[in-house]
Amino acid sequence: MISRPTCTALALCAAALPISAHAATELNALIWCDHADPALLEPFEQAHDVRINVKEYQGTAEALTILEQSRPGDWDLLVIDAVDVGRAVERDVLAPLPAEALPTTDFFPELVMASHNTKDGVTYAVTDKFGYNTLAYDKTKVDPADMTSLKSLWSGKYAGRIGIYDYYLPSLGLVGIAEGIPTAELGGDNIEKLREPLMALKKDTKLVADVVGSQTALATGEVDILLGGGEYLTATLHAENPNLEWIIPEEGAALWAESIAVLKDAGNPELALEFVKYVTSPEGQARLATSSCYWGMPANAKAGEHLTDEQKAVLRWDEQAEFLKRAQLYPIPSAEDDAAMQDLWTDMLQN
Repeated sequence: MISRPTCTALALCAAALPISAHAATELNALIWCDHADPALLEPFEQAHDVRINVKEYQGTAEALTILEQSRPGDWDLLVIDAVDVGRAVERDVLAPLPAEALPTTDFFPELVMASHNTKDGVTYAVTDKFGYNTLAYDKTKVDPADMTSLKSLWSGKYAGRIGIYDYYLPSLGLVGIAEGIPTAELGGDNIEKLREPLMALKKDTKLVADVVGSQTALATGEVDILLGGGEYLTATLHAENPNLEWIIPEEGAALWAESIAVLKDAGNPELALEFVKYVTSPEGQARLATSSCYWGMPANAKAGEHLTDEQKAVLRWDEQAEFLKRAQLYPIPSAEDDAAMQDLWTDMLQN
């Protein structure tokens, strides 16, 4: 559930401009900004003589509201947090996908995510990108050895130099991981166990910010460490600031993943499926992984054949097998637990 970054000077989100004003047909997509990059869209537009119209949204609840208020045929495609595919299936807004037409046999095994993308044996979405909410830092401002453990954030050594990513699910998940509570067990009484360490961390924190604010703070030196950061923050800044780094600490990290789906009332379902197949192909995956808005790992391992050595180095390609072993999926709380987690987060923000 990575919160979508918006266009800034630090993370350039290009608008999806059509190649041809006389395209024979159109596709309409609710997306995250990385799917709006012309470098991703234009090859498909040219190949299929189609104009792709995109609308960025912030949060799954907003996307579902947009769909509820739209007419059948208004939207063809949806990019959604992998952990929220089930919510969309419950709302009956997604069309089944032909599993045999999707290249999931080429995926990193952990990213097939059948438990998230399928229900009752029916595939409704497919993972197309992933990454980590973990520790990002400026390696010239901190001791990199300290970053091997989440516990360093509670040591007092970096008081006033810490930022927290303002999204309660991964950030509370990381506090839980630091406390030895797996994200899968973050519910019920375990939620309140996070209060004391969360409030202690807040006292040493300079800011709590969204993706753009966090990226800006890290890039400008306002903070030296960001809890909840990762390659999605630092990769686009690597060329201008190679001192920004990220790490999976020994306790682990939270794994974010995007999924793409065809909508049940799509106006052009056949072409929408072709776009899903394109985005999950090795070529499409390489373009999505290095989107100008933010980078992330492609779900399809064969995308590596279309990335440069430098791009793979920035993505830490050769370390993914070990990273995935130590990453934990986002918490998927019940409605009651979700409310409790949001209340705790609000208390922290107001403390």
